[in-house]
Amino acid sequence: MRSFLSTVSALLIVLVAVLTPLSALAVWVDQEIGDTDNYVATMEPLASDPRVQNAVAVRISDEVRKRTDAGPFQEGVQSLVREAVLSFAGTAAFKGVWNTVNRAAHTAVEDALAEGGDSAVSIDLAPVTQRVKQQLSDEGVPFVDQIPVEHTRITILESGKLGTVRDVFHVLGIVGLWLPVATALIAAAGVLLAVRRVRALVGLGLALAGGAVLLGVAVGVWRGVCLDDLPPDVDRPAAGAVYDALTATLRTTAWWVLAAGLALALAAWLVDRRRTRVARAARVT
Repeated sequence: MRSFLSTVSALLIVLVAVLTPLSALAVWVDQEIGDTDNYVATMEPLASDPRVQNAVAVRISDEVRKRTDAGPFQEGVQSLVREAVLSFAGTAAFKGVWNTVNRAAHTAVEDALAEGGDSAVSIDLAPVTQRVKQQLSDEGVPFVDQIPVEHTRITILESGKLGTVRDVFHVLGIVGLWLPVATALIAAAGVLLAVRRVRALVGLGLALAGGAVLLGVAVGVWRGVCLDDLPPDVDRPAAGAVYDALTATLRTTAWWVLAAGLALALAAWLVDRRRTRVARAARVT
């Protein structure tokens, strides 16, 4: 019976190592990706990121080059537009517009992760272009009336390339906050069923640390996969900044769980070692 309980306890603790990163992902999907306000708040700091500002400026100026005909002044107009976008990107108004376009894009992100379409998820830069166009018009820049406002977008996600990831997101969205609760119960059961509970706590701490490492590795590996699957015209530094912003919570969680797991394992090991010494001393006397 003792051997059976020890085996069950060990299996439950190993299961905790697997469920720990999944639990973190479930909370992330439910609280950050699935909540519009939290999503916008996560994306908000990117308005001040030079990589994102540059990507927005390049995208809008490239669209101006393709859709306007300013003759010998073409490059000059394109350069003025790019500089105007970069100037506007440093204002508080740009941050407001950035939040607005990301709020609109959030629904498309959810649909891409939930459905099976092949369309790309993009941020509509029309409000930014409109503000820049008005600014240049007020300054009397020629050919401004030809600057296109519509169809200026930045792709942030290729939904047709998500494959199995979409299924995982769907399941995690369903289980939501119940998965971390179940993981905590399994961890408690693993310790309570153990014959030597202090040593089980050592194993639980290592399991949590191992799960944290799995989460950190997964976030790092998937970063490369996401960036490699983006269309060739997408700015990689800006895309990397977006990915890092969206997964910042996961990386922070991984570090905290790793620290907590190692602290638990160390504390339990020290207690077990002290108990062993006391037991040996008692036998000697």
